[in-house]
Amino acid sequence: MQLLTMRFKFPQFFVVLLMIGALTLGGCASNITSSSASPTATATSDTTTSAKTVSETISESVPGIKSLPRLEGKATVVMTVKRGEVVNPTQIEMEIDGTNAPITGGNFVDLVQKGVYDGLVFHRVVREPQPFVVQGGDPQGKDPKFPESRLGTGGYINPQIKTERRIPLEIKPKGAKDPIYSKTITEKPVLQHKQGAIAMARSQSPDSASSQFYFALADLSFLDGNYAVFGNVTKGFEVVNKIQQGDRIESAKVTKGAENLKTAQ
Repeated sequence: MQLLTMRFKFPQFFVVLLMIGALTLGGCASNITSSSASPTATATSDTTTSAKTVSETISESVPGIKSLPRLEGKATVVMTVKRGEVVNPTQIEMEIDGTNAPITGGNFVDLVQKGVYDGLVFHRVVREPQPFVVQGGDPQGKDPKFPESRLGTGGYINPQIKTERRIPLEIKPKGAKDPIYSKTITEKPVLQHKQGAIAMARSQSPDSASSQFYFALADLSFLDGNYAVFGNVTKGFEVVNKIQQGDRIESAKVTKGAENLKTAQ
């Protein structure tokens, strides 16, 4: 039995590499150094180190963190999805965990309340060679004429200052009081890539997440510590499982916990 287990480890490893490679190249179709946002499991010595906790990073190494929305507690978001030729839209209910991911959760809830996700397309769906992710949230996808090959390169542009909002990588290790910012970690995080997890997509830079997010279609523990999980699907995972590339978010609404969102005055 042990020999059989060993024989299957290597193929599984190569399957994972193929999935990651497909995502990375797909997001960089227009430019290999673009600000594309796709999950990758590569952690380097430059980013995987011990880092400062929130009390230190707010005043020091994360510029602009005080101006970002924060979710102090939890919130419920209901996303209505229009799937291809299906007449009746279907819904996904998700819990956003601001207790363990206050900046990441706050960013998502704030964008939901602003209507940023309404009408956006799911531009990347990876189910082969095995279930991986469903990714959406690129504001450029609202325009049906926008080139499909360039989807995955955009983020939320603040209309007041005309710049893209980017948030720091935020991961809370198990047993820690506060999240760690701007660094990948090797410790086990509180919020993990279990099936149905919701996380922020980003490029290789740890602080490059903006509006793009993805649903985990399976347990993806190899992404833990590298990407910021901020919630999970509580109802309607069967809807997520049926999403196809090109399906759209009809609407996203905060149905509970909106009072937990705090924005800079």
